[in-house]
Amino acid sequence: MHEMSLAESVRQIIEDTAREQGFAKVKTVWLEIGQLSCVEPEAMRFCFDAAMEDSIAKDAQLEIIELPGTGCCEACGEMVEMQEQ
Repeated sequence: MHEMSLAESVRQIIEDTAREQGFAKVKTVWLEIGQLSCVEPEAMRFCFDAAMEDSIAKDAQLEIIELPGTGCCEACGEMVEMQEQ
């Protein structure tokens, strides 16, 4: 389950940012997850809660913004939504 390694990376980003900006508590985390990213939102929620234990983001609310997949037409350059790669 690669969602756990992603959640641990999010934790590291939160902790690094907290040190840089001097905050001590995180209440909400927003993540944008693209439809073509192969990340399962529910698995990410589960892993997020586990990864945030004993951190400044313990008990933080995870808000997931699901983004559609997009592709670029080589012929005309138009961006279009995609369901699959």
